[in-house]
Amino acid sequence: MEVENKRNRMTAAGLLIAIGIVYGDIGTSPLYVMKSVIAGNGGLSTVGRDLIIGTISLILWTVTLLTTVQTVIIALKATNHGEGGIFALYALIRKRAAWLVWPALIGGAAILADGTLTPAVTVTTAIEGLKGLEFGKGNVPVSNQTMVLVITIIILLVLFSIQRMGTSIIGKAFGPVMFVWFTFLGIMGVINIGSNWWILQALNPYYAIKLLFSPYNKAGFAILGSIFLATTGAEALYSDVGHVGKGNIIGSWPFVFVCLSLNYFGQGVWILNNTHMHSVNEINPFYAMIPENIRLASIVLATLAAIIASQALITGSFTLVAESINLKFLPRMNILYPSDERGQIYIPAINKMLGITTIALVLFFRTSAHMEAAYGLSITISMLTTTILLYEWLVLKQGHNLANLIFVIFFSTINILFMGSSLSKFTHGGYVSLLITLLIASVMVVWYFGNKVRDKNESGNAYVRLDEYTDMLTDLSHDDNYPTYADNLVYMAKVQYNKFIKREIMYSILDKRPKRARAYWFVTVNVTNEPFTAEYAINTYGTKNVINIQLYLGFKKQTSVNVYLRQIVHDLIKDNTIEPQPQEYTTTPGRDVGDFKFVIVNDVISPSTTLTSYEKWLVEARVRLQNLSPNPAQWFGLEFADTVVERVPLILGKQKTSRIKRVAPRDYSKTTINANKTAKPKKRGFLKKK
Repeated sequence: MEVENKRNRMTAAGLLIAIGIVYGDIGTSPLYVMKSVIAGNGGLSTVGRDLIIGTISLILWTVTLLTTVQTVIIALKATNHGEGGIFALYALIRKRAAWLVWPALIGGAAILADGTLTPAVTVTTAIEGLKGLEFGKGNVPVSNQTMVLVITIIILLVLFSIQRMGTSIIGKAFGPVMFVWFTFLGIMGVINIGSNWWILQALNPYYAIKLLFSPYNKAGFAILGSIFLATTGAEALYSDVGHVGKGNIIGSWPFVFVCLSLNYFGQGVWILNNTHMHSVNEINPFYAMIPENIRLASIVLATLAAIIASQALITGSFTLVAESINLKFLPRMNILYPSDERGQIYIPAINKMLGITTIALVLFFRTSAHMEAAYGLSITISMLTTTILLYEWLVLKQGHNLANLIFVIFFSTINILFMGSSLSKFTHGGYVSLLITLLIASVMVVWYFGNKVRDKNESGNAYVRLDEYTDMLTDLSHDDNYPTYADNLVYMAKVQYNKFIKREIMYSILDKRPKRARAYWFVTVNVTNEPFTAEYAINTYGTKNVINIQLYLGFKKQTSVNVYLRQIVHDLIKDNTIEPQPQEYTTTPGRDVGDFKFVIVNDVISPSTTLTSYEKWLVEARVRLQNLSPNPAQWFGLEFADTVVERVPLILGKQKTSRIKRVAPRDYSKTTINANKTAKPKKRGFLKKK
């Protein structure tokens, strides 16, 4: 609790880091929102005052409702030990109803899909500002879209390469840049507003509602698909709360919101002052409203902001994946902690997949205009599912009341409207976003429900008491009829309640082939919330050769089980808890510890498994995913140890007794002769009787 309160405390450094990590996505929305709205309404020359005021009003009230109210005011209260995001929220309420797993899975998959689209669209949009820009007399370094793509891909490669540095270092570097960026947005907005302060009429929500039903809005309700782009990144505020703390997000958001609002006001004034321009599709109001003498500097700053926008989604993706692993939505992966804060993590496998997918999307869509069609659909899905889960959390905290009912109806309606407008862009690229979401969701469904089917159909005796097998293990240890398999036989197996262990572990020792050892070790690794914990507890059940070890390792400590185990063995020999293991053949005089063999047990589906076709397919698919996940030896730091991965049969479902009938021997030779005698000769088609 003390660690959580410390993380939620507001500090000047924390505010700067929050600005650097959290707001990149929503902070770059002015780059493309107004451009998308104008293009959807036929171009710059066709827009009028009512359209612009209504558009800005829609933007401001969308951000106010979905970001300020739903996310900052309500969602940030629903944290799980300081961690946020849709999976942290689900963990708080999952016991309320089994069906809640579906919005959690779908919403989480949608946010991860957004993590691939955000870097692609934001960086490409920023670099497109360079296209056609002259340096000196007639010198145009970036003259076509291919050059834009090359620069974009180089930037993305660098971005994904530096993730291993950790969000703390990146946040400290990006914080000042983003502070300058938002200040720049606000100043440019104020400069362009100038004497036309009538644009502030957009603060009245009447103009937002009026726009949706007005004939001058040629896009109709489909305009919401472009408007929604202004609030992309709201989910990052919730997902990244574990990285920067709740207090720092709440404290920094007003500054960010004011700067964004001023910039949209400024773009609106510039558009109405320049409706005489006709090359609509080539004009981005954001860049156009900036004075030419500082436009290059603004492009550089926008590019840095776009990189930070990508960073917000990448760090959020790491957090979501870590939470999904704990909830058994995804297979276990190698998670690194670059700093002393557990909330700041790095997952190499996810970083690689995000990088490859993002670059593939850049090459597929090629222009930011095409990417914008795919962008937004996955976010609307995640926001709707988050609304459903938030409602359940509110009911859990406050019970069923009118306020909670109004919340879920009001925000669900808004999210459904935005989702419907985003679906209008389905054939123009939205299908890509949906396909990525479905692919990620499919993996989660297979892993989660595959585990459920397995747990449900395991026999009641899947676990045994370790203390009931100590006598048998002791006898085997001293039985000269069996060769010594290892001096120390170590099983990486979770021992529950200090005594229950999977039957398959004892099957491996006693039934596959009795494995004689001087000592049997059963090791459970527990990761603590402190960074550098290094402790252990033992239970020998009154023996000298059966040892249950509970390792308590901080999240920053390397999980080098073999290193820790050697020290533990020395400690236990020294205090006479176990017997010495003197070695006759050794390069180390006086060595009293023998060799170690580590065993990791993996399941394989037995042919005897009796499940429905659907359940069997689900479990088999889950096993395939397990085989694709990192080697378990890497999780425990056993890459260079003597490690054996054993496969044991997993028998699920009710077993049918199958018997074979005994009969007298048969003389198959007579059967063969008789068959040959009675066989008729084959006629040859090419011989004809004359």
